[in-house]
Amino acid sequence: MKLNLKKPIVFFDLETTGIQIASDRIVEISILKIFPNGNKESKTWRVNPEMEIPKEASDIHGITNEDVVMEPTFTELAPKVSKMIEGCDLAGFNSNRFDIPLLAEEMLRAKINFDMQDRKAIDVQVIFHKKEQRTLGAGYAFYCGKDLENAHSAEADTLATYEILEAQLDKYKDVENDVDFLSEYSSHQKRADFAGFILFNEDNKEIFSFGKYKGKTVEEVLRANPGYFNWMQNADFPLYTKRVLKSIKENMTVKKENTLEDLQKKFNKKI
Repeated sequence: MKLNLKKPIVFFDLETTGIQIASDRIVEISILKIFPNGNKESKTWRVNPEMEIPKEASDIHGITNEDVVMEPTFTELAPKVSKMIEGCDLAGFNSNRFDIPLLAEEMLRAKINFDMQDRKAIDVQVIFHKKEQRTLGAGYAFYCGKDLENAHSAEADTLATYEILEAQLDKYKDVENDVDFLSEYSSHQKRADFAGFILFNEDNKEIFSFGKYKGKTVEEVLRANPGYFNWMQNADFPLYTKRVLKSIKENMTVKKENTLEDLQKKFNKKI
């Protein structure tokens, strides 16, 4: 089933040096851009990660240090990537938990702003797991009747993910062909940051999802333990997580100043 789009959507996949969002780097990125009229544009780049690619990672995706030593760094590629995904929704396989957070880190590291405002995110893996509980290769065979050749090649994985989503729309009549629906359906608990360290609770308040303050709102923690903010800013958390935390703290300061201003106005009226 052809995707019902109101604006372009980008399917993408990353091959990386590892799975740590805050510290690992991209070694290959593949983008498949689908336009509302059905036209497609694709691009794949190998990337010099400016660090050693562990053998364990190379064994999975087949990309070695020698393969990328003469390739551009992500900082050099970032403007091209940013332009290609500008104004687009995003989709991938396990992308909500890994590809989008890691891409955000690389973008911010390259001094290019990246956020999900006015974007929707579709994670094809979540739809797959809700329905069938399989891996990408098994999903490709299940939905498309094909073997996934060159698995863990960013380009092959990106194209397979796009084809799986179209097949899912054909197979499941309760999965609507609508980006808003697909984004909501393929999301886990609503996150304030990409990596999921800060979530939203039922009252739409930011809460911590880890450690001794798990489940507590960020505002109450920062009021009770102001040093926790500095600890997180200096610890090995993703750059985007730190940016979200800083924004929450700044909003707290603004609200406090507004409260004091209101109290001062009330006091002045009384005298």
